[in-house]
Amino acid sequence: MIKIGITGGIGSGKTTVAKVFEQLGIPVYNADYWAKAIMNTEPLVKQRLTELFGKDIYDSEGKADRKKIAEIVFKDKNKLNELNSVIHPAVWLHGKNWLRQHADKPYILKEAAILFESGGDKGLDKVITVSAPKELRLQRVINRDNVTAEEVTARMANQWDDEKKIALSDFVIVNDDKTLVIPQVMKIHKQLLAG
Repeated sequence: MIKIGITGGIGSGKTTVAKVFEQLGIPVYNADYWAKAIMNTEPLVKQRLTELFGKDIYDSEGKADRKKIAEIVFKDKNKLNELNSVIHPAVWLHGKNWLRQHADKPYILKEAAILFESGGDKGLDKVITVSAPKELRLQRVINRDNVTAEEVTARMANQWDDEKKIALSDFVIVNDDKTLVIPQVMKIHKQLLAG
């Protein structure tokens, strides 16, 4: 089985692109989704995050207040590194188990916003970067998450720029609201199936 990473900066549309691959029958492991889920369900992760950030980062139902966590970590690189040191190993272990369940597929996708930054590209055969202009990404996230430009810019500052990701990638999908995405996905899909 071929293991493919799919990444892109916040607001690039990587999740939308990954959904096109899913429609083609390709399993997608969304590392960002599972990171959020693990924060709310894994007792050891919850304990460690409470130690790092305080009890008030979880609400009365035991759900992580991601906005509160974001306010802390995107202003303090050390806190971001501490958060990642708790979350990434837990996601990595979960992902290994998920991978075993899909061993019969020709290839799988691992979707992660900070694939290269976290070292999540290790062990992958190829990487796809979804690219979009910074201003378009900014506007998409403001609209999607109902946040300020400053908040989005702070998140972007913790991610590599497109040029750096593209230089390390095997494929690039342009998602600029002008270029058609599906033909780009189909071209890559055919190449990956051909091996």
